[in-house]
Amino acid sequence: MQLRIEQPLCHQVLTLLKEHHREMFEHSPPESVHALDESKFNAKDITFWSLWKDNELAGCGALKELNNEHGEIKSMRTSAGFLRQGVAKRMLEHLIDEAKLRGYRQLSLETGTMQFFAPARQLYQNKGFRQCTPFADYIEDPHSVCMTLKIQQ
Repeated sequence: MQLRIEQPLCHQVLTLLKEHHREMFEHSPPESVHALDESKFNAKDITFWSLWKDNELAGCGALKELNNEHGEIKSMRTSAGFLRQGVAKRMLEHLIDEAKLRGYRQLSLETGTMQFFAPARQLYQNKGFRQCTPFADYIEDPHSVCMTLKIQQ
């Protein structure tokens, strides 16, 4: 599989992100959806990567810089045809490695509390992420859980 930085985002990645956004609204109340909308896809503080296999988009993920020591994982998504093939794990490992390269001391994320999000929460836990209090602009929300990873340099 091949990782690419997406800038600007190609059509396939935009389509996958729109699908991701739509699905978040299917499984979470609107006030609890924190997926990036299209207006934020090319923000200066966000870097998107895509993962490809033989010219097919397998998944994507993004890293948002909160400050020079703290990053946030955004828009992790696996294409339907690549579920349970290690795409999310590969993307998460890449985002953690990139956070280390940037010198971040902490990497955080927000995800849902519903059963739909259980596989994602398990993946993050398996990589060392632990539940934490809300960070950045997040607030306490019964439909949302924040997780963080302390990064050793």
